[in-house]
Amino acid sequence: MKEIAYAAPRTVADAVAALKQANGNGKAFAGGTDILVQLREGTRNADVLVDLKKIPEMTEIRQLPSGDWQIGAATPCHRIESTVPFAEGYPGIIDGVHIIGGWQIKGRASLGGNLCTSSPAADSIPALIAHHAVVKIVGPDGSREVPVSEFCTGPGKNVLKPAELVASFVIPAMLPNSSGCYLRFIPRSEMDIAVVGCGTTLTVEKDTIKQARIALGAVAPKPVLAEEAAAWLIGKPATIESFEKAGEIARKAATPISDMRGPAEYRTHLVGVLVKRSLMTSLRRLRGERVDVLHDKLV
Repeated sequence: MKEIAYAAPRTVADAVAALKQANGNGKAFAGGTDILVQLREGTRNADVLVDLKKIPEMTEIRQLPSGDWQIGAATPCHRIESTVPFAEGYPGIIDGVHIIGGWQIKGRASLGGNLCTSSPAADSIPALIAHHAVVKIVGPDGSREVPVSEFCTGPGKNVLKPAELVASFVIPAMLPNSSGCYLRFIPRSEMDIAVVGCGTTLTVEKDTIKQARIALGAVAPKPVLAEEAAAWLIGKPATIESFEKAGEIARKAATPISDMRGPAEYRTHLVGVLVKRSLMTSLRRLRGERVDVLHDKLV
């Protein structure tokens, strides 16, 4: 690997300035768990690495007066998991965060890094999309906000412009009688890349579905919303039969490829299975059950 300069700014403005000075050959990083591997393998190139973890506002997590949560893009995954009020209110996001590497990786890895890597199979993105998460992007021309659902544009590609970086996430307050879930399918525990991933949120009143959102990973060039399936659920009874039908409809949103991790037909089948299971888990959680998706025997 070639020699690469290192910058450790203390403010977002200084980080943007360092990226701008690199003339397109700078890379921001939080934990480095993806970018350092990519640089070593030659799949990414950089003359300067800009470390974001020394910027206080990018490593904090706090609840806003509105009830929304703001998470700095460089906040380590282990801190997100251990922030009890957030973890209890957003179990679907924690499902995704929990499986981003082992304990050592979670001490460095961040939501910002997972998002900016922009893998179609990223574990945090479907749950963030299902929760209507928005990112604040800062660059030489100021700041802008982009829904996470619109951030990725293709495998390894996103909406970031030169010298821009993701500064923080804002995750809206959960509605009453609501919860979420993220599930993925992997053929063996040692294989940590999702064959299919599914994030859902569900709001139920008097056993009737009032709101629903379904996001899928690893079944298209970027994470996608299964909007038709979610819309069909509105007004339907919160039953396993409704969730199974939604899973069938959600398959229409999938345009998977066949590769070493599974054929396209199998991935499409898995969409229906995971949508049904994820919605059922969301329902159980909003009813007060504590469900560990890694060990629970799902329907």
